[in-house]
This record gives sequence, C-alpha cells and structure tokens, in this order.
Amino acid sequence: MISSWVLGAGVLMASLGGGIASAQDTQPRPFQPEDIHRVMRVSDVGISPDGQWVAYTVSRTLIDTDNSDSDLYMVSWDGETRLQLTYAEDNSESHPRFSPDGKYLAFIAARNAGNSDDEDDPAGKSQVWLLNRAGGEAARLTELPGGVSSFDWSPDSTRLVVVASDPEKKPGEDDEAKPDASGDDKADKKKADTPPPIVIDRYQFKADGQGYLDDRYERLYVFDVATRKATLLTPGAFDSSDPVWGPGSDVIAFSSKRQGDPDRHDNTDIYLVKAEEGAEAKQLTTWEGPDRSPAFSPDGQRIAYLQGSTPKYAGYDPSQLAVISVNGGEVSLPTAEVDRAMRSPSWSADGKSLYFTMEDDRVGSVARVAVSGGEVQKLYPSAAKPGVAYSLTVGAKGAVAVTSYPHHPAEIYRVDDGLALTDHNAELVSQIAWSTVEGMDSTSADGTRVGSMLRKPAGYKKGVAYPTIAYIHGGPVGQDGFEFDAISEVFAAQGYVVVNPNYRGSSGRGSKFARAIYADWGNLEIQDIHSALDKLVADGVSDPKRLGIGGWSYGGMSTNYAIATDTRFAAAVSGAGIANILTGYGTDQYITQYDGELGAPWESLDTYLKISYPFLHANRIKTPTLFFCGENDFNVPVINSEQMYQALRSLNVPTGLIIYPGQYHGIRVPSYRQDYLERMLEWYGKYLGPVTN
Repeated sequence: MISSWVLGAGVLMASLGGGIASAQDTQPRPFQPEDIHRVMRVSDVGISPDGQWVAYTVSRTLIDTDNSDSDLYMVSWDGETRLQLTYAEDNSESHPRFSPDGKYLAFIAARNAGNSDDEDDPAGKSQVWLLNRAGGEAARLTELPGGVSSFDWSPDSTRLVVVASDPEKKPGEDDEAKPDASGDDKADKKKADTPPPIVIDRYQFKADGQGYLDDRYERLYVFDVATRKATLLTPGAFDSSDPVWGPGSDVIAFSSKRQGDPDRHDNTDIYLVKAEEGAEAKQLTTWEGPDRSPAFSPDGQRIAYLQGSTPKYAGYDPSQLAVISVNGGEVSLPTAEVDRAMRSPSWSADGKSLYFTMEDDRVGSVARVAVSGGEVQKLYPSAAKPGVAYSLTVGAKGAVAVTSYPHHPAEIYRVDDGLALTDHNAELVSQIAWSTVEGMDSTSADGTRVGSMLRKPAGYKKGVAYPTIAYIHGGPVGQDGFEFDAISEVFAAQGYVVVNPNYRGSSGRGSKFARAIYADWGNLEIQDIHSALDKLVADGVSDPKRLGIGGWSYGGMSTNYAIATDTRFAAAVSGAGIANILTGYGTDQYITQYDGELGAPWESLDTYLKISYPFLHANRIKTPTLFFCGENDFNVPVINSEQMYQALRSLNVPTGLIIYPGQYHGIRVPSYRQDYLERMLEWYGKYLGPVTN
C-alpha cells in the first residue's frame, strides 16, 4: 500500500540530529547505531528579500530527555557568516520566513506548551512568532485556538495567510447543558473528567498521527499583523492548504478538496480567493486527480502547480508541472514529455522559466524548463557527483537546494556552483570510515532492468563472499538513491554488504515502472528483489547461505512476501508490514486505495486472497523473522505484525515481536530508533553468522 512514511535514507533522521560531541580520536571508525543521534537534519529554507541571507531549521536529538527539537539558523549567501537565532530546548521552531520588506523573520513555535494550567490555551499550541531583525526577543503574533501549521507573507508585509486547524471540541460542547440534579460539584467534576465516546461518521475515519477523524478541518485565515485580527477565508467541511499570495497582496491561491465527499477521493484543485472577509473562492483547475503547490508568476497572471495522477493510478504516477491562467481555462504541461516526478515549482524572475526538483533513477536534481515547454535542463547536482536534492528555494541571488550525498547528511548548497552554505554534519562525517557506495543494475526474471544501491563495508576484499542484507524501501512509490542512508550504513559498518533494490513500484523510472504492481502486490517486485541478490551471489560478492532481508512499511510488506516466496533467507526483519490484506480493510487509513485499486473484499475476494499469501500460506516460511511496529500505528496497525508473529510462533519458526509504546508509523523517540537498529543487528548477527572482513 502507498505509505506516506518510509523508514530509510531521509526519514530516519526526520526528528533526529544531535549536538556534535568533541572527538579525541582522529582515526576513522565505523558508523554505529548511537551515531544517529549526532546527525543534524537541515531543512525548511527561507531566503531574505535581498538574497543576502538564508534562514533554515536544524533538528537535533536531546539525549537527556530522549526527545528532539529544532532551532533556527541563518547563513550569509557567501557562506562566510552563520548565526544561530534560537536556542530554547524542548521548544522547536520551524518554517522561518522573512517579511518581504526585510524587517522581520516569522516562524512557527509552541513556546508556552506545558506552562499553562489550561490545556486549551492557544499560547501552548504552535503559533506564528515574529523576530524583529533590528533586535529584541521574538514575540508571539497569532493566538488561534487550533494552532498554526503553515503561513505565507503578503508581498506588502502587512498580513499573513495562515493554515490553522479547528480547535478540539470540549466534551458536551454541542449538547445543551444538563446540570446534575443533586447539585454535587464533585459528581459534576467526575463526569466532566470522563472522556466522551468516540463518534465515527466519516468514510475516511482514521489517520496515522491524528487518530480517529472528526469534523475538524484545516482552514485558511488572513491575519493582520498590525491589528492582530484573523479573518476566516475557507469555511466548510473540507481542508484547505498550500496558500500563496499573489504579487498584488490582494488574492490568495490554495489547494482544497471540495468535490463530493472529500473522504472518498484525492481530487484536490487549485482555488483563488480575494483576501477579504466573505469572499467566495473560485475554482481554477478541474483535473480529476490532485492539484497542489501553487506558485504565482511574477506578473500575477499565471499559476504554476503540480498536477498529480489520475484516480485509477493514485500514488503511482509521478506529479507533473502545470501552468494555468488566473482566469482559468486551458492548462499547459511544460514537462509533459518527461515521465518523472516533479516537486517545488518556482518561477524565474523574468517569468519565462520554471525551476523545480525532479526525481530520476536513484538521483534527485534541480532542473529548469521554459514555461512554453522544451528541453529540461538539469542544473544540480552534477552527474559526476550524484546526490539527491530534497527541496528547492529560489531567491534574488539564485537558488539553494537541501541536498544529501551518500557520505553526507543533507546540507544547503547553492545551485549555480554547488557551494555548501552549511556544514552542520562536517565533524561527524570526518570521523567515520564510510562504506563504498555505488549503483548496481540487475535483470529480473522477465528481462526488466532493476536499479539498486550497493554498499560494501570499509576494507571490502574482492573475492570474499560476504553476508548480505537486502534492506527494502517503503512506499512502494519511492526509491533509494545516492544519498545518506543511516540504516544501510549501520549494517555496512558491521561488515555486511547491503543492497537496496528499487523494485517495480518504485519511483524514478516513470509511470509504467511504478504501475507494474498495480493490484498485483507481492509478485513482480519480489522477482526484482531476488534478481539483485542473484547477481550479487553470481558475482561472488554475497554468500548464498547468509542472506538477510528487511524493511519498514512496504519494505516490511515486501519482506513478508519474499520469505513466503523463497526459503533462501537466513534471517528477516519486518517492520510495520502487512501480510493479510483482508485485515487491513477498515483497520488502517487506506480505504480509498482498497476500494479504488483492489475493489471491495466482497466483490474481489480472489484478489485479496491472492495478495495475502504470506499469512494464508505462512507454513511456507522457514526464515527466522523479527517483527516491529508502533503501538498506535494507524498506517499499518500493529494487528498485522501480531498476526504474522502468531503464525510463525504457531509454526515453531524462530520469531519475535517488538512494539514501541505510544509510537505511530514513524518511530519518533530517539532511544527507540537506536533500539530498532541494535535489535536488527543482534537478529542478523544471530542467524547470518559472524562477519569476517
């Protein structure tokens, strides 16, 4: 199933990063599980109006409290001066954005969380804060009851458009007050402390990290900086997001899902609304799939955005660049001939070109194309030094990209010359004896080329057959590339050869490659994974008797399929995977995908039974397998791991089940992340035998 969370190269560091410890030893050493806490995650870039400064967020681990936080930094365009702007622990700041007049830096923080006796106090929720660049402390600007998740400055610097959630309803808020007849205050208090029933009335009724869904929505407000007044722009039973101002500070473009029952489809459209109370939003796009990430042209006459896949192939087909007039009408697709996923659309200053990031086979590039279409120019990184650009920000002096390389976690680089503006991970990088990373191609059973990433341990000796771990990415639409991958690096540091196959269903190879597994899970992608291992065994790199496999989300799901397909694996680790697809229907968050791709179980039972073979034929499995899951995972609920654990336990196949308390699909607690790595190493070490290098 299409997972929004993948435990792998980029996401393992999603809430990690730590203070850099001073090192006494100069001799490079292997990367260890505890080193994940020293990785600093750089993200969330904003550029000053004059282009002289780049503001950004750095996330790190707080070892003492087993938590993480993020602070704001600023670096000059030449990279010579770097300033840390915020320091408060346990009070994370994010989304730094300069006001267009250059006077302020606004950001999002929940700085008073836990300091009030009133849990409904807006000051304890994420709000917009304002830092005057002339000096002084940051001050809270907004005080919206549901908190703020995003914002954008008006070009005249007088207002913000903010995305804010509806506040949580208090127990009995919609009911007529019914005082206790006894007048007993204690009885009233006891009743008030009892949680109300969870009332479910939506088709899409649960989401990972949010829990059970009610009738609260994400809404847009215009917030006046001087008067502190918030004006609601998007009433109604739907979410709105991605707001951006037009250059005249009078209109706002945004994305919203308003057709029919919003729970039953993924058809978001681009809307335009005047920035005034009571204004009616005008629908611009009519594409049946998702439209998102709008960006105004410099003259305000056109909007560039991302056009997603059709409903049938939702999640599989790559997003394309699209351009439409603010008056609506015909949509142009400047990159229609390029069958690759696009992100971060941005206009050139003259309005003639579009910049964006583009995913290709194992790389992510910053690219440019004329608005009228034509040749797509890849600008950065270079083919000589492949990497993965995660995001793009365009400013007055040029563009910057947050980019990762195989031996370096993500930092900020200038696009035109590749100059590194940040070096938060430099000390850690200099201390590690890194694995050798290369791309590897294999040929699947039907002749399809499969691209993989291959890591060989430091000191690798040609001619020695190594124990090998195939660690499989989630998604399935995603890929492993030339980027920092903490999990694979930990394995390689122990002496394992590590392969990351980009099986069919992965991105980076176009829609046909991704669609190949549509409604046929556990077939072609498993052949592709085996092909990578077959090649390594044939080349003498891998020991056929010491092969391991593992992964998280669809990677865990693929692991379940692989061990039920072939008994070649000596050890397996399955994280947050599913094996009995019937169990998923109604218990996870993918109801629209089940109905759209597989059909209802009572109409397509044969399909469900076919792709549920790891559980329904668990007696084929002989591989010792360790299962992991988060206790509160609504993406792939723990019941799926429990079923597989119970099946193997009943069959007397060596197995174990690790459940992380309070965790969702993404394991956020730093000590749990380290625990995950250490338990995997212990399991592989037990069944793959000692590593000799």
